[in-house]
Amino acid sequence: MRLRVARGRKGGTVVVKEDIKKGLKRLGLKEGDIVLVHSSLSSFGYLEGGADTVIDALLETVGKEGTILVPTLTTSNVNSGNPVFDVKRTPSVTGRIPEVFRKRPEARRSFHPTHSVAAIGAKAEYMTRDHEKSMTPCSRNSPYGKLVALGGYILFLGVDLNCNTTLHAMEELADVPYLFAERIEQLSTIDESGNEIPVPSRRHRAIIYHFRKMEPLLLRKRIMRTGKIGDAVIRLVAAKPMAELTMDVLTKNPTFFSRPHRARALLTQFLVRTHVYNLLRHNLFLLKYYLYMGMAT
Repeated sequence: MRLRVARGRKGGTVVVKEDIKKGLKRLGLKEGDIVLVHSSLSSFGYLEGGADTVIDALLETVGKEGTILVPTLTTSNVNSGNPVFDVKRTPSVTGRIPEVFRKRPEARRSFHPTHSVAAIGAKAEYMTRDHEKSMTPCSRNSPYGKLVALGGYILFLGVDLNCNTTLHAMEELADVPYLFAERIEQLSTIDESGNEIPVPSRRHRAIIYHFRKMEPLLLRKRIMRTGKIGDAVIRLVAAKPMAELTMDVLTKNPTFFSRPHRARALLTQFLVRTHVYNLLRHNLFLLKYYLYMGMAT
């Protein structure tokens, strides 16, 4: 499914709020839905009104009885060296749309220092409540766990499944062997009233997670629908059946997400064995060197 959208003077795609609302409804979103949104603002093409247009379209689509959530993660901003998370002031690292969303007066942000979520809507208070009481970022009691329990949706606007934070909740539940760093970090949160709350937390390891491997499985089971708005590919995933399928996958293969797709792994092995990999690395080094020398002169 692809919507017809206007073309700008230079031929670029122009997207307006109604385009987004029509695209979301055609994917199946309706009033009363609970939706966690991962996004890339630049993926749409030219978007009239910027991030606020996307946010307004989302809120109008689910209506007053629905709830929109966005990830406002601070994984690179809050750590053992910088252990304090300010729910009002600490910026997220998840893009322009979440940052504009969390600053709206009606938005509520959960108190977890590294994996907070901001929410607007009927269940915003419930979805964000007590996140800081979880020792792990994506527990059953986190917004991600609650989204699954309530049968919500995960929407990807111009981004793919590799940013699907809810899959970390399934990894935690399955107790996969690679997920957590050994040391518990002593972090804290400053709430809206300025109170500092100690939040000891276990951090997810900084490894490459291969969440894209779920896409063909979700499509095969009709758990995910896809479409397009402007230049952005959009994906809508039903959270509860996704969670059930993921748990089945991880029960059979606990390292499913920690290993690359077999075809990619075989290609890497081939490149290394034929010395093509080293040649590519050498040429990349030379390119960087010449660029540096050119800039230095």
